[in-house]
Amino acid sequence: MHTYPTQAVILAGGQGSRLRPYTDDRPKPMVEIPGTGTPIIGHQLSWLAAEGVTDAVVSCGHLADVLQDWLSSADLPLRVTTVVETEPLGRGGGLKHAAARLPDPSEPWYATNGDIWTRFSLREMAAFHTERDATATLALARPRIPWGAVETDAFGHITDFIESPPSPYLINAGVYVFAPAFTSLLPERGDHERTTFPGLARERRLAGYPLPHGAYWRAIDTAKDLTEAARELGARPGA
Repeated sequence: MHTYPTQAVILAGGQGSRLRPYTDDRPKPMVEIPGTGTPIIGHQLSWLAAEGVTDAVVSCGHLADVLQDWLSSADLPLRVTTVVETEPLGRGGGLKHAAARLPDPSEPWYATNGDIWTRFSLREMAAFHTERDATATLALARPRIPWGAVETDAFGHITDFIESPPSPYLINAGVYVFAPAFTSLLPERGDHERTTFPGLARERRLAGYPLPHGAYWRAIDTAKDLTEAARELGARPGA
């Protein structure tokens, strides 16, 4: 019988410079998805709560007070603690700083980047993580290429045009499951994707969980992403 994580970290300290002017007066996770009246982080907290998470630690940085004010006044579906990076620690250092505030360091935990808009079963990902006895598991997405693709035959004739096809490569989707031991492997400062992850991969302790077919995933990096997320949400009420 599987036991599933009930605690999570959200990395919400990014400046979101490519989302200006939306991020001129708020951190990136506080940008609202058009038509929903709710910021990105609000949707994330609702998703985590629906997946059995009872406690979340939100790591703040840029314009932290705006995020903290919203969290303190919103009707949240789980307990939230905030930590503030007074100086940039890098993604790995930020994770370690936030993980120190998790309620139970002896239990596994989820983590997500604060600009991810997604819906899939975290419990299934956690089961995948446990079955592989991994120290860390990354969700893997196959994003759509933003350009139209062209198919040709062996002779060079164009045979088809495909609008925004899925990428042939899987990418890190910015959602994770971590074993309790992972926290001690994080750097105090710097990027865990350049240090901790490669070491775990060499030891076959890093797993990759491909998002199931039909799962919704989008990183909100630009104004176009906001517009398309709102359009996709309208087309997929359960997203």
